[in-house]
Amino acid sequence: MGRNGTMEDATIQSVHLNEEIQIKWYLPEGFTAFKDYQLCIMNDGDDYFRMGRVATLSDQLHEDMEIEATIFVGVHYQDKNDRREKYHPSGKQQDAYIAFLVKEAIPYVENHLHITPVKRILMGDSLAGTLAFMIATQFPHSFDTVIMQSPYVDKDVLERMTIASEFSQIEVYHSIGKEETEVHMTNGEIADFLTPNRTLRNELKDKLQLYHYDEFNGNHTWKYWQKDLKNILIKMLG
Repeated sequence: MGRNGTMEDATIQSVHLNEEIQIKWYLPEGFTAFKDYQLCIMNDGDDYFRMGRVATLSDQLHEDMEIEATIFVGVHYQDKNDRREKYHPSGKQQDAYIAFLVKEAIPYVENHLHITPVKRILMGDSLAGTLAFMIATQFPHSFDTVIMQSPYVDKDVLERMTIASEFSQIEVYHSIGKEETEVHMTNGEIADFLTPNRTLRNELKDKLQLYHYDEFNGNHTWKYWQKDLKNILIKMLG
């Protein structure tokens, strides 16, 4: 079955990371430069396009007019070790990766497409959700919305929440599975995700003006993240 929209990609030579990184974006049907669009930036980008079926959802939700005109941008990782170094709060490359995303990748897409987004959304699952949160708290005036599905939460994340300033105007969607009490992480450890996410919820609900929290019946897998994604996109991009 053909697509309504159009997938494009580019390779950026990052100054901040000193490496080449491919980015992809999916344009809705009838895309026209200089018009108003939302920009949804997804780390774990290939996972969102493949397992999250974001392109299919984009076609469906635009056709049914359930979301505003949105361009979905995906940035992916090389392997699990590369992902951890760039996404984890204590990863050696996280600061450089955030600089790449905010100062290189996003400006490249906006300039290439000749758009000034009416809204910028950061979306991610697990560590990519954590990364979305860390970026938004660091650059609160550059982003409007954060969608984090089952984020990894540790002391660094909770500390960032307490010291983050001018973050209250960002709208946040935050979900966690009720069965995420023994999550097998890529470093071989097993961690309870549910309890620290509830702690983060208690911090966020009093700090944010627009905060949506959901505990779903499920575990730390794309089976459940994909299932919820349609409703999340309608709620946050509609």
